[in-house]
Parts: sequence; structure tokens; C-alpha cells
Amino acid sequence: MDDLEPGKTIEIQSYKHNGQLHRVWDTTTVLKGTSQQVIGANDKTLVTESDGRTWITREPAICFFHMKHWFNVIGMLRDDGIYYYCNISSPFVFEDGAVKYIDYDLDVKVFPDMTYNILDEDEYALHKEQMNYPAELDQILRNNLDHLLHWIRQRQGPFSPEFVDQWYEQYLTYR
Repeated sequence: MDDLEPGKTIEIQSYKHNGQLHRVWDTTTVLKGTSQQVIGANDKTLVTESDGRTWITREPAICFFHMKHWFNVIGMLRDDGIYYYCNISSPFVFEDGAVKYIDYDLDVKVFPDMTYNILDEDEYALHKEQMNYPAELDQILRNNLDHLLHWIRQRQGPFSPEFVDQWYEQYLTYR
């Protein structure tokens, strides 16, 4: 896993259940990379949507991917605090210089006061039907949503008070 050495840059690629590329983040700096976990950071990185549209992220972000969890977490550092965007997703794989995962639509937005909203339940229901998610997959995703919400409420993992700040300080050493 030499490509996951701290300081190296990688892509992040999001796919849909049917294998279609959904979104690509052009450049993310690896802060910690193992076969089980990737923590990365980016700031003002180019994002390309499946339809070719592009946009640039607005603020620094710390990204957390884990092999055992069906979600990933992005902590965004804004002037008024840390906001989190959490994707219910497959565990990541790392290949061809990219962290890759399947995005299963359900998202959780977490505010600096740790309140949260679950997003895109209608999109999840639509894609579940269109792409024929098996009942077992639906159960895995729902269980992982519950696990993610537990982490948020307990301020565990990437939601612990110091997590984003500590990794952001590390990111600054590579800039």
C-alpha cells in the first residue's frame, strides 16, 4: 500500500450500485493509510459529477474511510464550526491510486452542535427499487446508519471533539 503513504495524493471515486461512476474528487492528501482505514484531507479540490459538470470544494475537509463500516465521513472546517457529511456506502477499496466506494444515497448531515438530519431517504427508496438492492443489503445499510447515528450521539470516531482538528493540523504540514 505504498500509494497510501502519508503525504501522497489520491483520487476519491464514488459509484452507484449498478457500477456507474457517480462523482470524483480529484486530489486528496493521504494523512493515514492502511488496508483497514484511510484518512485524507483536501481543500478547494476539483469534483467531477457523472454528467461531466465540475465544481470546487469551498473549505478544508477531513475524509474518513474504514474497511469495516458501511459509511464514510467528511468533516468540513467552516468559520462557524465543523460540519460533517456522512455517506452510507460500501466499505472502501483502494486500487489504481483511488479510494473507491458505492454510494447508497442515504446521507447524514451533522451540524457543529452535533444535531443531525438524515437526507435523501426518497432517493434511497427509488434506487433500492430501480437497482434491486437485496433485502440483506438493505438490512446492512440500515444497521450501519444506526451505528453511524450512535457514533454521532456518543461523539465517537471522527465525531470526537479533537479528530478533525488534529488531522487538519497534520494536513497543514503537507501544504
